[in-house]
Order: sequence, then structure tokens, then C-alpha cells
Amino acid sequence: MSIKNNLLRILDDLPKDISLVAVSKTKTNAEILEAYEGGQRIFGENKIQELVPKWNELPKDIEWHMVGHMQSNKVKYIGEFISLIHSVDSLKLLKEINKQGLKNDRNINCLLQIHIAQEQTKFGLNEAELFELIDSEEFEKLKNVSVKGLMGMATFTEDKEQIRKEFSYLNSIYLKLKNKIPGANVLSMGMSGDYKIAIEEGSTMVRIGSSIFGVRNN
Repeated sequence: MSIKNNLLRILDDLPKDISLVAVSKTKTNAEILEAYEGGQRIFGENKIQELVPKWNELPKDIEWHMVGHMQSNKVKYIGEFISLIHSVDSLKLLKEINKQGLKNDRNINCLLQIHIAQEQTKFGLNEAELFELIDSEEFEKLKNVSVKGLMGMATFTEDKEQIRKEFSYLNSIYLKLKNKIPGANVLSMGMSGDYKIAIEEGSTMVRIGSSIFGVRNN
């Protein structure tokens, strides 16, 4: 099937209140434009060096999301245009995002990444670290950052019950966060292999790449 047909099939399958991020990492401008022509406007990238040229070259009504792990020294390259950073996992990174928001006279939207998987290779805060961060005086001072919610990745496994348990746990943390930050309304969880479970467990935003674009070019 074509990229456009894959996209339309997934959009047809998604509840209307779920946001779709088409994860376009390693994909060409032509491939992204095929999804764009199918009506998709939100695209996710995981490397700054790929994201910046795509922002420069592709239509300006695209909303770009950074979904990969970020180093604080790279924020300056995307501070002008990024719509949402999914992968914020430290106060140091938040401070740099705030600095770039101030520099570009804008608020930069972020999600705090929570570690819910069994793999140690995945990034993210644990529940205690999350609430310690948002209750801190330093967090209060960040006026050019808007925390919109949480992001997490389940363990890469065939065990659907384990995936469900991890997503359910992340949703429970998200509900606690909403009590502290009423404007937090995004729970980004679920990818090509597990997005249906994620939606059942409370996801509001899914990140889908290979089911739209085909297998990734590494």
C-alpha cells in the first residue's frame, strides 16, 4: 500500500480525539509530502540534524515534534519553530528549553518523559523524580516552557499484558500530574506495534512511523 493509503487506514482506525504524530525519521521529503497530501500535518523526528533541514524545506504549516532523546546543547537549533518536545527528562534540559524560548520570544511546549519499560536503555524520569521536579522552586521560575503532559515507551515485548500494565501505570501518573498542572492534557504513548493498547489505557497522542511509511531506513 502507498504511504497515503496507510495513513488514511490508520486515521480511519483512530478515535477522533486522538492526535497522530507521523514519525518521519530517516524518511525523505518526498515520502513526508505523500503523507502531507493525505492530510497529515504533525510529523515527529528524533534527530536534530534531520529535523532542521526538513523544517527549512517542507511546507510551513507542518507541526514538528521532537520525539527522540535530546541533548541540551541541541535545543538552540529548534527553539525557533518546534511545536512539541516529547522527550524531556531532566531539569537541565528544561532550563535550556526555557532559555531558547525566552530568546525566541515564545513558549515552548514539552512533555516530560517517564521511564516505564523494563529495558534500562530507555530514558525518562521515575514517578518520584517527576513530582520532585515539578514541585521545585527552579521549575516555578521557568516562564517560557509549557509542560503539556507526559510521554512514555513500553517495553519492546510480545507480552501484551505487560505493555498494558506499563501504559496503565503511566496513565495513573498522568492523572496525578493533571491535578498539579491543569493545562496538562497530552499523554503521548503508543507506537506502530502497541498503539491500540495505549489508546485503551488513556493515550491522547500516538507516534506511528513504520505502519505509515514502511520499515525504517537505518
